[in-house]
Amino acid sequence: MRVLLTTRRGAGHFGPLVPFAQAFRRAGDQVLVAAPHAARSMVESAGLPFWGFDDPPPQREAIYSSLDGLTEDQKNAMVLGEVFTRLDARVALPGVLDACSEWWPHVVLRETCEFAGYLAAERRGIPHARVGIGLGSSEDFISEIVTGVLADLRAELGLHPDPAGERLRGAPFFTLTPRGMEDPAAPGPAGARRFRELNPGVSNGLAVWWPGDERPLVYLTFGSVAPTMDLFPDLYRAAIDALADLPARVLVTVGRDRDPAEVGPLPGNVRAERWVPQRRVMPHAAAMVCHGGFGTVRMALASGVPMVVLPLFADQPHNARRVAELGAGIPLERGPAGIAELAEAVEVVLDDSSYRGAAARVASEVRTLPPVDAAPYVLRGLLDL
Repeated sequence: MRVLLTTRRGAGHFGPLVPFAQAFRRAGDQVLVAAPHAARSMVESAGLPFWGFDDPPPQREAIYSSLDGLTEDQKNAMVLGEVFTRLDARVALPGVLDACSEWWPHVVLRETCEFAGYLAAERRGIPHARVGIGLGSSEDFISEIVTGVLADLRAELGLHPDPAGERLRGAPFFTLTPRGMEDPAAPGPAGARRFRELNPGVSNGLAVWWPGDERPLVYLTFGSVAPTMDLFPDLYRAAIDALADLPARVLVTVGRDRDPAEVGPLPGNVRAERWVPQRRVMPHAAAMVCHGGFGTVRMALASGVPMVVLPLFADQPHNARRVAELGAGIPLERGPAGIAELAEAVEVVLDDSSYRGAAARVASEVRTLPPVDAAPYVLRGLLDL
């Protein structure tokens, strides 16, 4: 079977697809990842073959600049509808259509914020499925926002109208999120198929930066997008200074495209690196400080690691609140403006075992899920492939 995976550039979009891509390959299937040209190194570094399509257009920057003063949901709706769909999907469509015509996959598997794959699959008569990149509650919100915008693109492609978004919502939905991590009031698509990664944490391969130092390790990351914004390096510097006097070791990652030296001199208990695979850090971490990106939060909880969350944008405030509801961490809901509260929050998470216990309960549920290697066979059954 040939599986075309389609994704946006960001690690938070691509990351959840990787375990599924690897599972298909282990099952003997061929995979190809279609993504913006700027994502080539990200895809190829995961050991996956790459098909490039046009990068997002510059007009999107004007939309991002217009978001000040809007509520969280208004910002997310604008980005989903106008950036991800009206601009980005339109630009991506020719390249994804070409991939479908030239490689002719048996199925298209997309992350749920990439819409060119959905449109191209229907245009070429290829079944499609989706992989969640956030809490299941986001799926209804996504459908509600993008269905009307997609109507124009559907018409241009000669596709039948789908005013209620039934085709969008009806595709099989795969996720690495356990049900217990979901919002009980909105757990996501009723037919969601939930899986676990084979190795959410890998204990070997983490360098020994503090020989003989047995103090707890705190992992500090603000994801892959924050280092590209004006938040860098000031937010990182403020967080480092806040944690400098804690009786803990602190590992900071600043992103592949940044130099750790940009954050300035480091205290003896702090080590800054461009990038370290999170799965290698988790078995060693006593706590995490993060931005609330869903992939980061999900892997931490799957590894039983509690956290302090400083949400920055997108779905991060929702994720931070869900971490608090689970009892697995402390949200600093003012985001960067709450940096003065960071040290105390980390101390609480380290000292109060209830936070680690709550994270461990999520990790225990994850271990009961079927392995991701079952996904290729489940998908074949659902789509009669």
